[in-house]
Amino acid sequence: MRTLRNEQGFIKVLFVIVLLIFLGYAGVQFGMPYYRYSAFKSDVKELARVSLGQVDKTKEQVVERAQELKIPVSQEDIKVSKTENTVIVTTAWSETVDILGFYQKRLNFNIRIEE
Repeated sequence: MRTLRNEQGFIKVLFVIVLLIFLGYAGVQFGMPYYRYSAFKSDVKELARVSLGQVDKTKEQVVERAQELKIPVSQEDIKVSKTENTVIVTTAWSETVDILGFYQKRLNFNIRIEE
């Protein structure tokens, strides 16, 4: 009887450890797209702020930053326009998070910055 209890305790501990590892993995899989979105939005805001109205240069810098962060947007997906006092940058993309082939979730991101 004593040996049986120890084995059950070991199995419970092993199960909890595997569950924690899986939850950590899922958290990283879901967290990375949101991190990239946040970092990209912050960088685009800064680029729009210092662009001095140079639409083409701003667009190139935004595309470059998207490539650095491995965000799936092309140059055609990024729109940069200038009005009298503001620079407007808009873009959108989707990423699919796949958790070990069991669960897939499509995440849609939109950015519209006016500086």
